Amino acid sequence: MKITQLCLAVLLSAGLAGASAHANPNITSTQASSGLKEALSRGISAAVTETGRPGGYENNPLIRIVMPDRLKWAEKGLRTIGMGATVDKFEHSMNAAAEQAAPAAKSIFLQALKSMTFDDARRIVTGGDTAGTDYFRRTTSTQVSDAFRPIIQKAMASNGVTAKFDQVMQSAPKLPFAQAQTLDINSYVLEKSVDGLFTMMGVEEKKIRTNPAAQVTPLLKAVFGKL
Repeated sequence: MKITQLCLAVLLSAGLAGASAHANPNITSTQASSGLKEALSRGISAAVTETGRPGGYENNPLIRIVMPDRLKWAEKGLRTIGMGATVDKFEHSMNAAAEQAAPAAKSIFLQALKSMTFDDARRIVTGGDTAGTDYFRRTTSTQVSDAFRPIIQKAMASNGVTAKFDQVMQSAPKLPFAQAQTLDINSYVLEKSVDGLFTMMGVEEKKIRTNPAAQVTPLLKAVFGKL
């Protein structure tokens, strides 16, 4: 059952006043309701904007998509023999695919925000600094993956990811290739793309909850600002 505005307002007013060290107990129930929604909406927009631009994944050490762990031996071998540029091009193409897919998640997240239930709101209010992100991860991961999949497949084809992957494997020193033969590079990039987006959502949510500089509107200051 979707949460009613009154129940949400009462819950948030009490929850923000009693459960968070950063909450202002003097806010009204309407402010509490609107503040949570604004915070989550801003977190969504910021995360999608950050990840969905050129370099959004590649230049961010938190979410950069690198050579799969099972192929670290190939990377080490290639760099040892002076073919680090081959590895770099492969990694660049994986990150570029993720960056092209990221904007597709925004409408899914906003719809999940509209569908928030009473229990969802309670967990978000009384949870930790990334409780909202946990809600979106729990309720939208499958949808986000489904939306990302065709975009990533198309982007990887146009960016030549598979061809670059083949080049990496053909150029690597002759070591056991059984590890690589079972690797689905498309699935690997898809998984890392989705994980990276949720990671950045968590970063943005925590920033809004705890950093006064990120509370950029009077409403956010009233709901999350310190007394």
